[in-house]
Amino acid sequence: MDLAYTPEAEEFRVEIREWLSANLPSGWGDDDFEMTPEERKQFNEQWPKKLFAGGWICATWPKEYGGKGLTTMQGVVLAEEFARAKAPMRADFFGDTLVGPTILQWGTEEQKKEFLPRILNGSVRWCQGFSEPNSGSDLASLKTSAVLDGDEWVINGQKVWTTGGHHADYCFLLTRTDPEAPKHKGISYLLVPMRQPGVEVRGITQPDGTAEFCEVFFTDARCPRDNVVGGVNNGWKVANSTLAFERGQSATTGYRRFDDEYRLLVEQAAADGSLEDPNIRQRLMRYYTKIQILRINGLRNLSATLSGSKDMSSVILGATNKMFWSEMHQAAMELTRVPRDFSTRYLNEGFSGGEKKRNEIFQMAILDPALAILDETDSGLDIDALKVVAEGVNRFRAQEGKGVLLITHYQRLLDYVQPDRVHVLRAGRIERSGGPELAHELEREGYAEAAA
Repeated sequence: MDLAYTPEAEEFRVEIREWLSANLPSGWGDDDFEMTPEERKQFNEQWPKKLFAGGWICATWPKEYGGKGLTTMQGVVLAEEFARAKAPMRADFFGDTLVGPTILQWGTEEQKKEFLPRILNGSVRWCQGFSEPNSGSDLASLKTSAVLDGDEWVINGQKVWTTGGHHADYCFLLTRTDPEAPKHKGISYLLVPMRQPGVEVRGITQPDGTAEFCEVFFTDARCPRDNVVGGVNNGWKVANSTLAFERGQSATTGYRRFDDEYRLLVEQAAADGSLEDPNIRQRLMRYYTKIQILRINGLRNLSATLSGSKDMSSVILGATNKMFWSEMHQAAMELTRVPRDFSTRYLNEGFSGGEKKRNEIFQMAILDPALAILDETDSGLDIDALKVVAEGVNRFRAQEGKGVLLITHYQRLLDYVQPDRVHVLRAGRIERSGGPELAHELEREGYAEAAA
């Protein structure tokens, strides 16, 4: 593994830094930098135009398709510098980074001419239709079907966790086109128009009130016959290319978000005194070690890409990085659940969601509370982690004499706290409410969602 970048790459780095310095708002990146709502709106309108004018959108695409023709190394440097500056890089992640490169690799000339210019200029928005309710980790078991009817595919089925589905114009969709073939062989990769009568999009409401993830239902939806990418029944290979593009773009930048989280965790632990706890220090250092492993694995991925390596070790490395990515998210969430004083600010840092929605929830909850929010990963918590959360809740209630609103997907947590009231939530609404006895009823009924 070569950790040194070429002189040409470093020269290009200087060019990117100078461009960012000249085009980002004055003071961007300073600790006290803020924008008013009007300034933020203006920035969001102008920034994509600046990126387009600079040639940074889809910059690694070939010049004949509107890109800048950057080398892989230049693309990596570009991503690193935008990440370092925390500057928005892409107009449409799903179009620019996933389906665009996939069409470049597998698409016909007609598909390239039809879709790539619209991805480049941002006139078409995309979503990804891979996961299904019963096909998450085992994606090849998907059931959504596509049957040829003349010059169109007729699509029936359901996709879930589709980010931005309610905004998308097109979906790159995995469908089963040959139910008799082995499960990896009978899949096709279709480009499906979303704005048609046979497509219904339903938002999945999160605890913070947002619904960026969606369920998408296809009922006799239609798609042109020629919108198959990479050939009929070859969708598994094409989909793996898409996933490789997703991982490759973040080879040397993916660890940065966790590094930022780590610094916030250390800062808060020092502020609330929990850094004095040797167990907390050990867990923080374990988290830091994993960040460094993620960073080194990214460099290994980059070296393998630049050398053209396609052996099994490269495949295993990609799988390892994916596993580490998910483990890091869980580790960060668990660390945010071990505050000494269970303060509102501390848990706010660990809760995903828009800042405005986040603050609304904290204001709405109770006047001066602690608020613990656990997400879909709750089902993976072990007993020790549950006891830590419960201990923090109970200690805060005893010491401060204040209430706690605890929102969780993990009903078993109620075994370790004594709630005054229990509310059952479905799709963001209260389905029923009751006293502590409701927790035991939920246990008997096997409920997975509850709030105490």
